[in-house]
Amino acid sequence: MKMKKALSLLAALSLMASFTACSNTSSPAATDPVDDNSPADSAPVDSEEETPSESTAEETGDKKELRVWAFTDEVPGMVQKYLDTHDLGDKYVMKESIIATTDGAYQPALDAALAGDEVDMYAAEAAFILKYSQGEAAKYAATYEDLGIDVDAKIKEAEIAQYTVDIGTNPDGKVVGLGYQATGGAFIYRRSIAKDAFGSDDPDTVKSEIGPGWDKFFEAADKLKAKGYGIVSGDGDIWHAVENSSDTGWIKDGKLHIDPKREEFLDLSKKLMDNDYHNDTQDWQEAWFADMAGTGKKGVLGFFGPAWLINYTIAKNCGREVDEATGEVKAEGTWGDWAVCEPPIGFFWGGTWVLGANASPNKDAVGEIIEWITLDTSEEGLQYMWANGTYNPDNATKDAVASNVVMKKSDGKIDFLSGQNMFDIFVPANEFANGKNLTPYDETINTAWRDQVRQYTAGNKSRDEAIADFKQAVSDQLDIDAE
Repeated sequence: MKMKKALSLLAALSLMASFTACSNTSSPAATDPVDDNSPADSAPVDSEEETPSESTAEETGDKKELRVWAFTDEVPGMVQKYLDTHDLGDKYVMKESIIATTDGAYQPALDAALAGDEVDMYAAEAAFILKYSQGEAAKYAATYEDLGIDVDAKIKEAEIAQYTVDIGTNPDGKVVGLGYQATGGAFIYRRSIAKDAFGSDDPDTVKSEIGPGWDKFFEAADKLKAKGYGIVSGDGDIWHAVENSSDTGWIKDGKLHIDPKREEFLDLSKKLMDNDYHNDTQDWQEAWFADMAGTGKKGVLGFFGPAWLINYTIAKNCGREVDEATGEVKAEGTWGDWAVCEPPIGFFWGGTWVLGANASPNKDAVGEIIEWITLDTSEEGLQYMWANGTYNPDNATKDAVASNVVMKKSDGKIDFLSGQNMFDIFVPANEFANGKNLTPYDETINTAWRDQVRQYTAGNKSRDEAIADFKQAVSDQLDIDAE
């Protein structure tokens, strides 16, 4: 895996939206995990031709093709970066198939390609990874051992977050997928509001004010209300903390199961609504983004989320305006008025897992690239560059990564957080996340659950009616009956 001696400063494919200018866009960046209530990503669709295009054929020559499937250009960009900077690029050329998850297009196309042995390497996000690591499509995934990776030793050496390992482990106990991005959650808050309500914007102080546990969280909500603030924008802001801190998933012994912590979301959401502790927004809609810019109905303290929510959602919607031609800042918005602290409940949100195909004739090459993406802790590894903002020279965004070893030796200070090192928070956040409460049906079930919770908190249904209608919706959509 030697670096090419004549390594040039090649700029990788631009994989992330610009971090320097915040605009009031309503779409997450291509790197954002597509949530059960977020807009679908808008990655370009590949032609999926059986033979390479004319330009690709000319570039291929005697090189073998690596067929890479993904739902954004992020993972294909990493593969191309590796081929551009390592000796493997002398032997292989990438053929990418990028199909957005819009209208559920990606999975059926990937499934057909896997069944036809047309895939070498592929990506799956949190919303549907279990289908490919543990569910009906798990048979197509090669174990990392089969790809030539000393996976157990490398996981330990890199201190990979356990929740990502659990999610990427197949029913035989073998790892078939790992991520590169850490999506352990933190509480992302406005410094100015914390100072006004709590007397300090220090992360340790704010952490102690809002948690641990929901009782402390609502005590803080009272203090904020007395000052004219909300604690969060909408009930969706606490949902991921509730969902991913639950002890069990939605399905138990083949039946729909409502974990007590998830059922409590009804009560937590109602408490937020009845006490005017939020602005009653819905995530991924304009009013939610307005609260990031501080232009909503009332100021809100913060949002629950991983580093990607900071970089590609809050930063993009904070109201900052920068002249692209001159670089002059025309408006700051809430830029620099943010910090992160440990949340009252440990959780994770989103992520992308990278898998190799069982039927690939190029397993050695696939294993080499996947190891570089998911397990390499050196300064030449993908994760070090990703964490330190050196992956793409034109876009110096720093992001949390799967390896705690990498984050511990990296510089996580960013201007958006007024110079705070976010890795001080996101390293322990990875340890608190739980990856054993997911099911392959979460996207559909979560949507049904949250719809019914909103009906209940709006006063349109009783608590019992909301639960009954939720069970019926799951039965109708998935043919899964309740316990």
